[in-house]
Amino acid sequence: MNKSGLPCPFSGCGSSDAFSWETEKQVGKCFSCNESYPQKGMVLHSWASQEYPLKDNKSMTVDDMVSRSKPMSRDDTPSDGLVYKEFRGISTSTMEFFKVKTNDVKQVYPYPNGTNKVRMLPKDFSRNGGFKADSLFGSNLFPVGCARKVTVCEGELDAMSAHQMLSGGGYINPVVSLPSASPNGKLWGNVSAYLDSFDQIILSVDNDDAGREVAEVLFDLFPDKVHIMDHGIHKDANDFLLASAGRAYKSAWWSAKKYSPAGFTAGAEDWLKAVHEETPYEYTPTFSEALNDVTRGWVKGGITVVKAPPGTGKTSVFRAAQHDLVVKKNMRVGVLHMEEMKSTTARGMATYHLGKNVNTQEDQEFYDVSNESLDIAISEVVEDNKFVAFEVNPQDPIEDTLKQAKYAVTVYGCDYLFIDHLQRLAYLSGVDGATAALTELGVRLVEFSKRRNVGIICISHVNDDGKTKYAKSIEEEAIMLIELKRDMKAEGDDANYTTVEVTKNRPYSRLGEAGRLHYNPETTIVKGV
Repeated sequence: MNKSGLPCPFSGCGSSDAFSWETEKQVGKCFSCNESYPQKGMVLHSWASQEYPLKDNKSMTVDDMVSRSKPMSRDDTPSDGLVYKEFRGISTSTMEFFKVKTNDVKQVYPYPNGTNKVRMLPKDFSRNGGFKADSLFGSNLFPVGCARKVTVCEGELDAMSAHQMLSGGGYINPVVSLPSASPNGKLWGNVSAYLDSFDQIILSVDNDDAGREVAEVLFDLFPDKVHIMDHGIHKDANDFLLASAGRAYKSAWWSAKKYSPAGFTAGAEDWLKAVHEETPYEYTPTFSEALNDVTRGWVKGGITVVKAPPGTGKTSVFRAAQHDLVVKKNMRVGVLHMEEMKSTTARGMATYHLGKNVNTQEDQEFYDVSNESLDIAISEVVEDNKFVAFEVNPQDPIEDTLKQAKYAVTVYGCDYLFIDHLQRLAYLSGVDGATAALTELGVRLVEFSKRRNVGIICISHVNDDGKTKYAKSIEEEAIMLIELKRDMKAEGDDANYTTVEVTKNRPYSRLGEAGRLHYNPETTIVKGV
């Protein structure tokens, strides 16, 4: 499983959110310092051996790491002589505008959140203990919506360089910088409203993996606003400035093209990169061993549709899957439950966590569960925003579902999204246009799920004859179809069993019955049998 947005283990970097770690392969890369992990002779923070263990790696042991590690530290170097002064072509007046001071040993960048990022000269960011990478450098200097365009750079020096080259003519040219090359979800959540106040977002970033990742994240948040500059022979904005190419930078800025994630894969390097970095059909086992035997698990990079007629217990199955993913599999989950209140969702998750029915206040009292126990259970499920729920605008359900899905993945880091149910979205779109609306939604969700490697699991209602209502096209787009069947005429405990059948399995081909699920009417909990 790949995890991103993690602190870099290399002591000379200092990034809190630029590291990507592949847990099974036990390899990683920091997109801030651009170092691969592990490597011979690496110098690491003291905590690296626990966070990124290499117990199965022959060339680098945990003991090797600890012996060469050193802790992340706060800046304790003298602040004497910190002044506004020219640095790498950036003028004293620009430094003063951005409140950046320099002395013989360091340069200090003040951030709007009240913390400082420190650069030990010439380029060492290892003394940034306490720095919070959750705001944009320079954003406090340019009010919300103060211009049509805002320029976003990857580094503070680039932001100051860009502002210096773009200034003049009596216009406000807001330029801000990301706190690192691979920002975390908290940053995007904090700055989304600010960036959205501008008509265009001009990206002036490196043409590397980290730069492209930033472009894709912003594209997901603001698909109609993101434009990207072509730096040509220059690496970044400061490179333009040092080359006295300010006019060329302005030209590239005016010529920024609207960003599109589409592109070509060509040449051995591109193909090999795809093979070694992409994780097609990555999956997480479900709560049912029998279902895992057929599907392996909930698959990422596509849509899974769970089909069933009304009254089959689809939402109960979703609840079991969601709690299992969040609590037992340590996944991040976002849910769209359009037919229930948020308190119902929370109580349903607490029911699985406690093993007791607390779906209503009356149930809670009957099973003698205190409010304190309920609150603790809910808090444990949702801690660190690993379980989030979102709503959609009923006036524009399809577009808003896409927007909210992208936000859940980008800001909250969701691994899986659950949509309950597709037909409700269709009804909101109007019966006449329901099929067309769900067709559009399916195509766009598939593109998004592949590009961001997220699993999207949808409930779809079927008619009495087993046909999907309005959502046939999404079935065709899906990589997995799971059908739930229950004998509505059964009596006694037999009525509490649901048969599971896999009717489409693009990743792993196996089809057929995948066990049964049992619903306990006392606890309201679903389990695989």
